[in-house]
Amino acid sequence: MSNSQTLPILNAEEIRVLGALMEKSKTTPDYYPMTLNALTAACNQKTSRKPVVAYDEETVVMTLDSLKKKGLISTATGGGSRTVKYKHNFAIVFPVVPQEVALICLLFLRGPQTPGELNTNSGRLYEFESIEDVQQTLEKLATEEPAYVVQLPKRAGQKEARYAHLFADVVLDEDDDLPEEPARKSVGELEARLAKVEDELAELKAAFDKLMKELMDSYSVVSSYK
Repeated sequence: MSNSQTLPILNAEEIRVLGALMEKSKTTPDYYPMTLNALTAACNQKTSRKPVVAYDEETVVMTLDSLKKKGLISTATGGGSRTVKYKHNFAIVFPVVPQEVALICLLFLRGPQTPGELNTNSGRLYEFESIEDVQQTLEKLATEEPAYVVQLPKRAGQKEARYAHLFADVVLDEDDDLPEEPARKSVGELEARLAKVEDELAELKAAFDKLMKELMDSYSVVSSYK
């Protein structure tokens, strides 16, 4: 999956519409590609969505137009129907495999989640063998170039860290800290500053010891003349 591609930054409506198309392509393939009415209903679901929204069809149409200009969705007609239908191009635009698409889709629709939550929620999209399989897929998505997800710091009392997608600026909750990578850099900077202070203290101690030795030597010389 390594490449020099840069991820587009999508707004909340684009993420919801794209995520809904990605989800329904797997969960309701008989009704995919989707009509505008069905897609609007999928965006506004009260289950499996965070946050719950209430988009009107005009909002969805404008968002589809924006996603189409970015190459992330396309239209489909035919099959005896003149109704325009919509499908996503996510796995065409980005070199990702089905299990990776499933995790990114869940992060689009439900927000940051732990590997355990993703494993529980992924059943209809992709059948992971274990939570370790989920973790390995997340680590790949987080370390490849470009990275598709980022690991967030653990919350107090949580055993697992959460992951967020990188198709939008990562918005942290009030009880979150900075994402893991900047946090590691901050620790590294503090360690470097501490090492510098320790070196300066060592130099001061050496200079002090030298000065005390010279004073003692001088005192010895003066004492010998008495």
